[in-house]
Amino acid sequence: MTPFGRRVRALRATQNVSLKKMAEDLAISSAYLSALEHGHRGLPSWSLVEQICTYFNIIWDEAEELHRLAAHSHPKVTVDSSGLSSTATEYANLLAKEIRNLPEARLQEMLAYLQASTPKRL
Repeated sequence: MTPFGRRVRALRATQNVSLKKMAEDLAISSAYLSALEHGHRGLPSWSLVEQICTYFNIIWDEAEELHRLAAHSHPKVTVDSSGLSSTATEYANLLAKEIRNLPEARLQEMLAYLQASTPKRL
């Protein structure tokens, strides 16, 4: 499941909306919505994220956060390390190979470190 999918599922649960009902209301297939939630489809379009925000009456910071989660929810990631140090290339390759074996606690530590090290973009 992607971060975006987890958030959409939580919104549906909070509002007691079934996947089928939400898909009907948004005029998309329930299979597509399910695939988005589970990370079996690529990134949702900006307009679909906006539709979801409208659907759940999400505004301001919460809408911005949903867009951020959508942008960080592509299930198949490519890392271009050309022009970077050999350490960066080794790290990217090792992460790609071992990410499935890392415990959730370690992944959360690594994510928190990267988030703290990444400048906020306006």
